[in-house]
Amino acid sequence: MAQAALRKETPDGADPLADYLGVLQMPTERLVERVRAGFPFPELEALRVRLGMTLQEAADLAGIPGRTLARRRQAGRLDPGESERVLRIERLFALATQMLRDGDRARDWLKSPKAALAGQTPLDYADTEVGAREVEHLIGRLRHGVFA
Repeated sequence: MAQAALRKETPDGADPLADYLGVLQMPTERLVERVRAGFPFPELEALRVRLGMTLQEAADLAGIPGRTLARRRQAGRLDPGESERVLRIERLFALATQMLRDGDRARDWLKSPKAALAGQTPLDYADTEVGAREVEHLIGRLRHGVFA
């Protein structure tokens, strides 16, 4: 599986894919700097692999049209808006992986429709910041045993 190439052993046995970019523990100031500078293109590639998608599917999630994707690949860097959307997806993946303790299960959860999200998948629902916050709230409720 493609994710195997990204896996590294961790001393505590945690899934190393849970927070691949460090979005849950990186200081906010550092995240802001990285987003403003634009993520290196390989971070979109790495997210694509973890989500089990084609590059175009991952780019669609991040709101990057096909022609722009080709330019970003050539330039080697995403713009700040695209980086922010990649960060949004990465954060949801990290939170879902923490909740389910497994990157593969988190990926499947994010791609499966949820009644609490009007029948949409968490990834589709998170195409806006407001939707992403609702997915985060859903993850929080599930982690704390609140199913409604």
